Amino acid sequence: MTVPVIRAFIHQHPSVKITFLSKSFLAPLFEDIPNVTFYAAEVKGKHKGVLGLFKLYKELKKLGVTHIADLHNVLRSKILRNYFSFSGFKVAFIDKGRVEKKALTRSQNKVFKQLKTSHQRYADVFENIGFSINLDAAAPISKSTLSENSLIITGEKQEKWVGIAPFAAFEGKKYPLQLMEEVISQIQGENVRLFLFGGGEKEIALLNIIENKFPNATSIAGKLSLKDELNVISQLDLMVSMDSGNAHFSAMQQVKTITIWGVTHPFAGFAPFGQPLDNCILPDLKKYPNIPCSIYGNKVCLGYENVMGTIDPSIIISKIKATIGI
Repeated sequence: MTVPVIRAFIHQHPSVKITFLSKSFLAPLFEDIPNVTFYAAEVKGKHKGVLGLFKLYKELKKLGVTHIADLHNVLRSKILRNYFSFSGFKVAFIDKGRVEKKALTRSQNKVFKQLKTSHQRYADVFENIGFSINLDAAAPISKSTLSENSLIITGEKQEKWVGIAPFAAFEGKKYPLQLMEEVISQIQGENVRLFLFGGGEKEIALLNIIENKFPNATSIAGKLSLKDELNVISQLDLMVSMDSGNAHFSAMQQVKTITIWGVTHPFAGFAPFGQPLDNCILPDLKKYPNIPCSIYGNKVCLGYENVMGTIDPSIIISKIKATIGI
């Protein structure tokens, strides 16, 4: 979710250089953004623990950084930013809004309202170190062509491409697979090619089964690197995803994105960037007034275990067809 914010930052502050610190597998997310250098934190290796973070601090200091924006605000990043703060660097960190999120997710005296988006919370961090960002003025991005590795799986694009990402970290955010198959059966056809996204051995096996059922469906799961998977996503006409990472992968590349929500809700601030609220498909909140039960979907209200199954496939099918004109 930081990627669109970083893009907007660079567009609006083209003379500033950013060193983005995170785990190495995320480096492909930032490769095409000018003035951004990715620095890998080896948190299980040389940067592990307090002493390892001090070593990381010294490494980063040598790069000539002048401002520190902590977009994570967890124990590890707190320790690291404090090293910089004690040395006189200008430091700011994200306000995650825990009090208002708790009010949004509680069952009694719930305060049901749109909270500040995570994207805006990231932008606020940069504001606090002297760099304002207007997220409504994000620059359009150029689409990369399909890589050779991607083309081996996808072939040349000749029809509408729709991505389906039916999984999420928690059960309360997963649309039942048999219902998703109903969606797929109604939108796959001569003018539509479907690409299935997921990760992990169990998910890969399930997507392979779906692939074998539908001639116009191709599973991407486990077949490409993250860089090449993002390459395929960039070419989609539409991504249909749960409240999960694939929704953000597509939205950050300015691909139309429909999200299906269960026990979580976009009001918590985690909707994909630049997508209209109308693209969020929700259960009937009159029947399930305690939604959201939690911010991340790890907690499910009693009796809400199957709430995603109450979203009729016809609603999703109609939304897909209206969005891409099929």
